[in-house]
Amino acid sequence: MLSALIWIPMLGAALIGFWPGSVSSKIVRNAAIAIAAGVFILSVILATQFDASSSQLQFAEFIPWIDTLGFNYKLSVDGLSLPLVILNCLLTGVAIYSTDESIRRPRFYYALILLITGGVTGAFVAQNLLLFFLFFEVELIPLYLLIAIWGGERRGYAATKFLIYTAFSGIVLLAAFLGAVWLSGASSFDLVGAVGESHLEGALPLPLVRQIILLAGVLLAFGIKMPLVPFHTWLPDAHVEASTPISVLLAGVLLKLGTYGMLRFGLGLFPEAWAVAAPWLASWAVVSVIYGASCAIAQKDMKKMVAYSSIAHMGYILLASAAATGVSMLGTVLQMVSHGLISALLFLSVGVVYRKSGSRNIDVLRGLFNPDRGLPMIGSLMIVGVMASAGIPGLAGFIAEFLIFRGSLQVFPVQTLLCMIGTGLTSVYFLIMVNRAFFGRLSDLVVSLPQVRWGDRIPSLVLAVIILIMGVQPGVIVALSEKTAISMVANMPPQVKALSQNSNLQ
Repeated sequence: MLSALIWIPMLGAALIGFWPGSVSSKIVRNAAIAIAAGVFILSVILATQFDASSSQLQFAEFIPWIDTLGFNYKLSVDGLSLPLVILNCLLTGVAIYSTDESIRRPRFYYALILLITGGVTGAFVAQNLLLFFLFFEVELIPLYLLIAIWGGERRGYAATKFLIYTAFSGIVLLAAFLGAVWLSGASSFDLVGAVGESHLEGALPLPLVRQIILLAGVLLAFGIKMPLVPFHTWLPDAHVEASTPISVLLAGVLLKLGTYGMLRFGLGLFPEAWAVAAPWLASWAVVSVIYGASCAIAQKDMKKMVAYSSIAHMGYILLASAAATGVSMLGTVLQMVSHGLISALLFLSVGVVYRKSGSRNIDVLRGLFNPDRGLPMIGSLMIVGVMASAGIPGLAGFIAEFLIFRGSLQVFPVQTLLCMIGTGLTSVYFLIMVNRAFFGRLSDLVVSLPQVRWGDRIPSLVLAVIILIMGVQPGVIVALSEKTAISMVANMPPQVKALSQNSNLQ
């Protein structure tokens, strides 16, 4: 089933891209939607067969590949990766469905999106370092092309900047992986054991200094991907210039490669070094949260404001990961899923506003809640996303942030309290955006906006409903990830493990 989740979209991309003769854009679009829907249904079936009572890796697949290099096709899934696989499949369908039907070069466009989907799923389920790196790099060129060809006026600059940052991230990551295998004397690049107990096959324990050096490389690579300050500058440019569906994938899924990799290969492989670095990581999280939120307040472009909010919310995940308690680890999984849903909803809403009004500037927009000539439904959906991002109880963002702060407070009280300020700042910048753009008298510059079709509303409505359900009943994600969250801290030093075991996950 894991191979099907990877190769069905990739084979679909090949068929769409290389099918002989001319094919109408409508047929191409419907085929892409059908493939995305099929993969999403398959991911849900996978979740129903997943044994949530176990922290062990499940649905394992193994095929020897290049034995001399220790490069094998090894896949499996656990409570950390499964929610992200489902999120990836869901948001792929949302991105394809929300794409303009008259888009240029549709076969190339949809093929690139499906290729990214297969690559991201492969990275989430890969249990071989080189295999992960291969899938990690698969999305690089397709996403570059999606920004460079279908982006805004400065798309070339934004795409090139993304390419340079991400390529450098890949180089550092590969060096760290090679160093981990060679220095430990591992017999292959295969990972053995669940995330909290994982190690390289045949590896010998590494001295702490070497662990710290290798961990630094992993943190740098995934810190760029997340991104964390000061490696964040590619993200706002990429979001602003990318089309709305690509922004949905970028914020909702691709940033999670950074957070997932940090947990799987940072905390998982180097727990002793992680414990040493934890106070510095918590402080790094504070900087990202406060800086990202402060920059969001200063923005006039709604899309750039949402982009900077992602930087702040990635900082929460770093804080919880540094604390490394069972509660905070569960919070990281919930935060990754909730942020993916919320950011997708916000970007979709901003995209509709821009398409109908021709502007994203909050100094130009005003009164979009006007029931006759404005965008009242989109405004309502935007407020749902804003409230969820600000951590209002009853929505997905609340339970994720609550678990993060609850699990981190006992380990890093000062850093946690400072990060809590970020939730207040989130309310500030989103309140500024909603108040200026949606309330008041309709601006003379955007009067009589075109009517929004139900096709534009359906993706946002679906995400809003899921955000509400997850906020009211988060038990589904909790059940999938609770055992894995506990196992994430299994190899931490005794004092940290004691904090985790004393934490109540109920």
